[in-house]
Amino acid sequence: MVKYIDTIFAVKIEYMGRKKSRNPKIEELEIVKYAAEGKAMGYYNEKVVFVPNVVPGDVVDVQVSKKRKNYYEAFPLAFHKYSEDRVEPFCEHFGVCGGCKWQHLPYEKQLEAKEQEVLDNLQRIGKVEIEQVLPIKGSAKQEYYRNKLEFTFSADRWLTKEEVASDIEFKERPALGFHVPRFFDKVVDVEKCYLQPDPSNAIRNSIRDYAFENGLSFFHLRKHEGFLRTLTIRTASTGEIMVIVVFFYEDKESREGLMNFLAEKFPEITSLNYVINEKKNDTITDQEVICYKGRAYIEEEMEGLRFRIGPKSFYQTNSEQAYELYKVTRDFAGLTSKENVYDLYTGTGTIANFVARQAQQVVGVEYVPEAIEDAKLNSEQNGIDNTLFYAGDMKDIFTDEFIAEHGQPDVVITDPPRAGMHPDVVDTLLRILPKRIVYVSCNSATQARDLYMMQENYKVVKSQAVDMFPHTHHIENVVLMELK
Repeated sequence: MVKYIDTIFAVKIEYMGRKKSRNPKIEELEIVKYAAEGKAMGYYNEKVVFVPNVVPGDVVDVQVSKKRKNYYEAFPLAFHKYSEDRVEPFCEHFGVCGGCKWQHLPYEKQLEAKEQEVLDNLQRIGKVEIEQVLPIKGSAKQEYYRNKLEFTFSADRWLTKEEVASDIEFKERPALGFHVPRFFDKVVDVEKCYLQPDPSNAIRNSIRDYAFENGLSFFHLRKHEGFLRTLTIRTASTGEIMVIVVFFYEDKESREGLMNFLAEKFPEITSLNYVINEKKNDTITDQEVICYKGRAYIEEEMEGLRFRIGPKSFYQTNSEQAYELYKVTRDFAGLTSKENVYDLYTGTGTIANFVARQAQQVVGVEYVPEAIEDAKLNSEQNGIDNTLFYAGDMKDIFTDEFIAEHGQPDVVITDPPRAGMHPDVVDTLLRILPKRIVYVSCNSATQARDLYMMQENYKVVKSQAVDMFPHTHHIENVVLMELK
């Protein structure tokens, strides 16, 4: 029996139905293997067909959405056969919110797919030979593992299939939740999210209920009007909780009403903050964050070290797996207390401070000034006196003059954003030629690209993937390079 899908893809079907599509519909496509970015693939007329929301073993009708010379991109229409590997998703919002896209896949299969993707990227893009590939480190927790979530208030809620089919007229339909993939102005109203531990769900739902009861308007993402804009909740293994509510404009009475409500209902919130953001975009990196109650930061703990995390600070969003990631990084660095270590893209200095006790000196560089201030405070409060931190654009700071001032590095640890290292940073590394480079990456494709540019001078000794994000296709990978 053909089983029609009941997810976000149904909307895409309806949208394309309004247009005369010249792209083919492919019937009974067999999905044979995993592909990049959480997709899987089949073959049609000697072309690869990439399809989301399917797993190897599925047999499915698909609608081609993009035609390229060597491949197609498509989305599923109906399933003729479900793979034996499939499991029942545990979240009611699965398939719509765009978050945990692999809930229908057993965790051990997720790890296999991630490990293979990393290896494929390193070999296909990087064209590198890896002396030792260590087994992927899975996450002990597959639910409630995140320490940070960002929610959006929207005056235009995403309607479920049942609501669309009903006779009810939805004039006002505010939501507090996550964006629907590919619809910047549509937000899924989230009842329960399995990503962040309590009291995250209770805080979000209580804010939404309070807003309804007190007539607080939700932001309209197209019209740029409305009071409540975004909500960020951060939790820590220490039990500390940070909440940041972003308003579009100042309304002191309404703002203080909500802030006081949160402080009274959730006394466990240790850092209660707000922002007035009148811009058209949601970023708060250039906005003033005002601490309404408690401290302006929370603290995370790792191996006896405490790390200060401010509202704008970057910290790995899976605290327990961050510890595993940093242990791999420290092990790959092979420190003996004599090395001069550079930590590029240091963030709040977590890795720098984590390895400092095994190094002679650690020099950290980061773009965000607030993060560098946190890094310095983290060293100070942990009694670490062999770290130096500098804020600025990596390509502008990490220069020959900077290295002459702070010494030739024996080991470089680099943990760049998804785009990878700037070419100027790679050029500098190839000029100074440190003995070892430990490359931590959240994007093995750009990591592979950078390794390719350095392969004449460096060999890849070890590689190990660390899964920080169960039920998603994202994966961290650590590579040790040594000078040839």
